[in-house]
Amino acid sequence: MKKQISQHSEYYEAILQIRPAKKEVLDYAINLIEKRNDTKISKLEELKTGFDLYLTNQRYARGALAQQLKRRFGGKVVITKALYGQHKLTSKLVYRATVLFRIE
Repeated sequence: MKKQISQHSEYYEAILQIRPAKKEVLDYAINLIEKRNDTKISKLEELKTGFDLYLTNQRYARGALAQQLKRRFGGKVVITKALYGQHKLTSKLVYRATVLFRIE
C-alpha cells in the first residue's frame, strides 16, 4: 500500500475549465472527482464565463474525466499544457495542464 503524500491546500496539477457556466455539468464533474481516492479539488472558482476546478491529478483530468464529460454532454475538449518548473531531484520538466470543456 502506497503512503499518501501530504500536499498543501493550494497544490494542483490541472485546471478543468467548464464553459459556459452550467450547474449540471459542474455537479456531474464534482461527483466523478469525489468518487476517486487519488484526485482532490484544491479550489473552485466561479467566473462570469464558467467554472474553473483546480485538480490534484493531471492524468485523470486529461484522460478519463475529459472523455466522460464529452460522452455525457457532447461538446468539445481542448487540452493544453504549460511549463511549470523543474523537479528538484530528477531535473525533469514539470507541466500543468488546462482542460477546457466547452458545451456548444
